[in-house]
Amino acid sequence: MAAPVQKDLYILANDTPVVQLDCETAFKNLTDKEKKYAHGIARASAEGTLIVFVQVSPEAPAIFAVLHQLFAHESVESVRARAETSGWTDDEYNALLVYASGFYANGGNYKGFGDTKFIPNVEKSKLTKLLKESAAFQKNASLNKAWDAVVDRVYSLDQKHLSLGFANEGVTTYHSSEVTKADAELIDRFFKKKNIESWNTRLVKSTETKDGKPLTKFTIRLAAGNPSTVSEETFEDVFVTVQGGDYGNLLNRVNEALKEALPHTANDHQKNMIELYIKSFKDGIITDHKEASRHWIKDKGPAVESYIGFIENYRDPAGTRSEFEGFVSAVNKETSRKFQTLVDNAETYLARLPWGPAYEKDTFLKPDFTALDVIFFGSSGIPAGINIPNYDDIRQNEGFKNVSLGNVISAVPNQRIEFLSAEDEALYKKYFKDSFEVQVGLHELLGHGSGKLFQVEGDKLNFDKEKVKDLITGKPISTWYAAGETWSSKFGAISGAYEECRAEAVGYFLCCYPDIMKVFGYEGELGETVKYVNWLNEIRSGLISLEFYQPDAKKWGQAHCFARYVLLRVVQAAGQGFVTIEETTGADGQPDLKFSLDRSKIDSVGKPAIESFLKLLQAYKSTGDAAGGTKMFNEWGAVGEEQIRWRNVVVARRKPRRVFVQPNTTVEGDSIKLKTYPSSFAGVINSFVERHSQESVLELLNVWEKDAKIFGL
Repeated sequence: MAAPVQKDLYILANDTPVVQLDCETAFKNLTDKEKKYAHGIARASAEGTLIVFVQVSPEAPAIFAVLHQLFAHESVESVRARAETSGWTDDEYNALLVYASGFYANGGNYKGFGDTKFIPNVEKSKLTKLLKESAAFQKNASLNKAWDAVVDRVYSLDQKHLSLGFANEGVTTYHSSEVTKADAELIDRFFKKKNIESWNTRLVKSTETKDGKPLTKFTIRLAAGNPSTVSEETFEDVFVTVQGGDYGNLLNRVNEALKEALPHTANDHQKNMIELYIKSFKDGIITDHKEASRHWIKDKGPAVESYIGFIENYRDPAGTRSEFEGFVSAVNKETSRKFQTLVDNAETYLARLPWGPAYEKDTFLKPDFTALDVIFFGSSGIPAGINIPNYDDIRQNEGFKNVSLGNVISAVPNQRIEFLSAEDEALYKKYFKDSFEVQVGLHELLGHGSGKLFQVEGDKLNFDKEKVKDLITGKPISTWYAAGETWSSKFGAISGAYEECRAEAVGYFLCCYPDIMKVFGYEGELGETVKYVNWLNEIRSGLISLEFYQPDAKKWGQAHCFARYVLLRVVQAAGQGFVTIEETTGADGQPDLKFSLDRSKIDSVGKPAIESFLKLLQAYKSTGDAAGGTKMFNEWGAVGEEQIRWRNVVVARRKPRRVFVQPNTTVEGDSIKLKTYPSSFAGVINSFVERHSQESVLELLNVWEKDAKIFGL
């Protein structure tokens, strides 16, 4: 019999910090035309964010509609008054606000960072009564129907509902409930044969009888406003249909907002980019989005930076389909100058990476690298930096952009930093922002932006098979990427964690060079201290990441956490007392840990260990040796009895992750204004209520009604 679930692991704490995504100064510095352009992209990103809720779980769209309409028809304080009348305590009502805020911020009822479920910390019957008596439910019977359909799933702590994954072991709406890993691999072969990519797709499986025999059918759903059938054919004894129209009217609303931005573009690249976005969202053709991305790369140094589409594939259990994401931001010119210096010297720095020129791109395509203040970011979580586009062929042969999100990095809640000495905690708090800016810069530009994929281009290989040797064996290269294969399709579910590990390791390694630290403004003793805090923060993060390991399923729930844990293991294995994790008892009498890093051994022990591991990571990635790379990575990522003990302490002493409250852009006459909200749960809720119209929410509910049963509700 399975052990009972520890309920508090699946509840968001009432002391969850809410922080402002402050962009007021950056927004004020934009011209009226730039503000109008930013407003159009912000609106498109907001409309597209509703797709994220469809992508995360079969119940999430209905939960969104219920919560949105509850607070759209009554204020937070009015609902509080009703709750008090019904016998709710302050803690219970605050728990509802925390749940609603966390649900909005995570793009659904599974954590954007960790992929584990969270439930309301309020009795099911109490919350149901509060909802049923609400003005929203009195006015709209469909909300009653929706809540009745999902309430048991909202509260379910069944083992299969605790985390995202293939339907036999978790929850996903990237595939219908019948799809297995083997099915996903079959359809990957179909994609490879057709030389198409699966970024903006979902997969539905069904069975029917034909000529007295069962016939398996797969429908590849294309995210597109246009519902037309693209193709139908038999492949490996199954029938495959490629069908447009997934998220159809939601994407049509995205396109209407993008059209608002068109008259206010700054140049032809922006104009062509927006037009191609609209075309790709209308017809679902990835090549149109790729062409839009090419214009985006060429739009150098814009005052308003943005990107939108199906971008990151972390949450698809097969590792190939992507979550919708859209953001718009204002460029911080002063900080961007530092990053431009990094770009200008990038080829010098890339030469220091431990794989040599044969494993590096033939030509380093100098990207835009800007520091941004986010105006709006729509996804299941807001990163500190991004390297995009994720299309391998464009990134390798044409270029990419890096962005560092300054107002995300600077929005740090005042919390105790567990497991450190008082001296290290003081250094951490003083220099965290400085060190993290360095890590983000190196991670994005020289981590994700480095390395070559050996592949077939046209009718030949893009490397000299006779001269280039395997970094591990020293023998000739024997594996590479065939036509139609990509990094994510080849390495599958592990690709996200593997690539994040490689980029993180590049950051650790290169921050050891004083001339690189000088680019960021840190020299001498200050530079050494910032370097130390970077290593301290990142390696400690590997320990903290154990929270996101799922012992029962024996799997990792978050790519960045898996990556950081692997790097913790690598530097631990280097020995010589470089990293110490001591099991102890805290001042409260409970089990505790003491984490320490020997500052004097970063260059002599830590750096060589990371250097050797980076060489391995790049060797497997460049050659497309998915079997060898996966085996190696999983061995380093193994969690034993000692690490499970550490995990228990980490979980017991975990701190809640911050929730961002984001502003909205609004039209007032002929002007665009920025509306901000207080750093509170009510602020988060009100921002979402005002961001999404009644029409958008009802459209989301329509999508849910059509899809819920198909995806396992």
